[in-house]
Formats: sequence, C-alpha cells, structure tokens
Amino acid sequence: MPYVERGMAVGIFGGSFNPPHAGHALVAEITIRRLQLDQLWWLVTPGNPLKDAGELAPLAQRLALSEKITPDPRIKVTAFEAAHRIRYTADTLELVTSRNRGVDFVWIMGADSLASFHRWQRWRDIMELMPIAVVDRPGSTLSFLSSVMAKAYSRARVDEDEAPLLARLRPPAWTFIHGPRSSLSSTALRQARRDED
Repeated sequence: MPYVERGMAVGIFGGSFNPPHAGHALVAEITIRRLQLDQLWWLVTPGNPLKDAGELAPLAQRLALSEKITPDPRIKVTAFEAAHRIRYTADTLELVTSRNRGVDFVWIMGADSLASFHRWQRWRDIMELMPIAVVDRPGSTLSFLSSVMAKAYSRARVDEDEAPLLARLRPPAWTFIHGPRSSLSSTALRQARRDED
C-alpha cells in the first residue's frame, strides 16, 4: 500500500487496466483536480469477477504500462490486492480503511461501471465504507439518473460543485463529475490488437 499521512485526501481508482490508456489517465487527472486530492492510488487489480479473465494481460505488464502513462507524482500505481489475495472491492476498501486511520478516502469509478454497480459483491457495503466519485464516460452520462445505485442512494448525492468536500464527508455520499471525456476503451484497444494479428 502506498504511504499516506493522517489528514490526507486520497482517491482510489481501481480497475483491471487491460490495457491502461489515456482515458484512464484523464479520469485520474480530473479527479485529482476536482476532488482536491493529495494522492490518487491507481489500483491495478489481479482480475475482475464480472469480466472474462481469459483476455487478461499479466499483472506485471499492466503495472508497467500504468506507470508509463502516469507521470504525476501524486499518482501511486499499486497492485496490493494481489499480495492480500483480495478479489472484491468491498474487501479492498475494508483493508484500506482499517490500515489507514485518519486518512479520507474516495472510491473513483467511471460512469460506465455505474450501470452494473449493483451487481458488485456487497455493493451497499461499498457505499457505506467510503464516498464515491463517478466520472462521466462517453455513452454513460445518463447512468447517474437511471442506475440502481443512483436511485437507491439519490439522497446521498452531493452536488458536483461540492466535489472538493467529498473525501471529508461521512458515507454514504457520492457525486457525478462531468468534464472532458475520452472515447478510448480497453475493450476496443484489445479488439484492435486482435484485428492487427
């Protein structure tokens, strides 16, 4: 786990990053700025239980590629889930909060994940563990109105103008962040590679 100090505001941006791309880097930059984060943990997961593991590049390769596209020193590329043999986000966030008392964390995810968020293992526990920032993605802008999570936690939604306060709020609390969007997707990049072969 990256080193943090009490009082810091830290974003956790998890994903398989298979492969990482400029769209992911854009999400990281936007959230550091809009949430006024001291650090952002770019958490490369060993795998995603909701996705096909057959296409997953080796963890070391995804880590190296992630480090290559994240020059900002506030971004800490890590894969600590693998060392702890963690599969589910709720377990990751419980570990992070128990080991880092006095640090204010925010879970960061793209709006494209919001539609299926209610299928995540213990998704309601995630909502109760730490605030969440949902970042706009092409084709997913309206997900913050229609998703199961958005409807179930509509009263916990924080206005985007209040995003800098999000890390300091007691969960459940979430916001939807609009801004520059990238049409890049890891799925499309993998398909393009297969088409070249």
